[in-house]
Amino acid sequence: MDEQIKDFLKLGRDAYRKKEYSRAEDYLTRVAEQHDDFADVFNMLGVIYHDRGLFTKAQQNFERALAINPRYTEAALNLAVTYNDLGRYNEAKGVFNKALSASRTEPGELDPFVRGKIANMYAEIGDVYQAAGLYERAAGEYQKALALGPGFVDIRLKLAQSLRDDGKQEEALAEFHKIMEDRPGFVAARIHLGVTLYSMGKTEEAVKEWNEVLRLDPGNKSCQMYLNLVKEEEGG
Repeated sequence: MDEQIKDFLKLGRDAYRKKEYSRAEDYLTRVAEQHDDFADVFNMLGVIYHDRGLFTKAQQNFERALAINPRYTEAALNLAVTYNDLGRYNEAKGVFNKALSASRTEPGELDPFVRGKIANMYAEIGDVYQAAGLYERAAGEYQKALALGPGFVDIRLKLAQSLRDDGKQEEALAEFHKIMEDRPGFVAARIHLGVTLYSMGKTEEAVKEWNEVLRLDPGNKSCQMYLNLVKEEEGG
């Protein structure tokens, strides 16, 4: 590799780390034109194109990175996300599963960074099912995510909501209580805990949760509205 290409590679990587993507693209493209065997160059170009919404170009670069290094976990996960953005869900799942198996550091063990990324991807699939009203499937995806990241309370909140919406209030309550044990100040979870209790006819307990939210967040309009509704019902 000549000195100019080495300089372009260094400058491109530095610009990429600083998220100066236009400058990084200029240098990295020059490197790729001369050397087509740097997997990280194609992965970085893929990220740059994905950031601009150029998903097909991003896909091509991630695929090239994986052709060079089939065990390049980050590129595989980026490609799975890109396939998902393109609506190619089966291919996304296939790449996803390969990344899962290829990234194992020991039998049954995953790198923490990879584990977190995969957990978030399962959660994104769960969001799609939840939005479609397929609550049981949504819960299944959130449970997969939590198996990888049990401390992700935002995902556990989504699981609790999907269980509640599927009519499984007791199971939902169990998840809410786990969140409260880990993060008692998690306002969004406490609001939805109150909603779940209220839907079960446990108005007194719901009011207690909403009042606690107002103690933590005095200007919370949602809780104020819920409490006003309860007062109106009791007054009527």
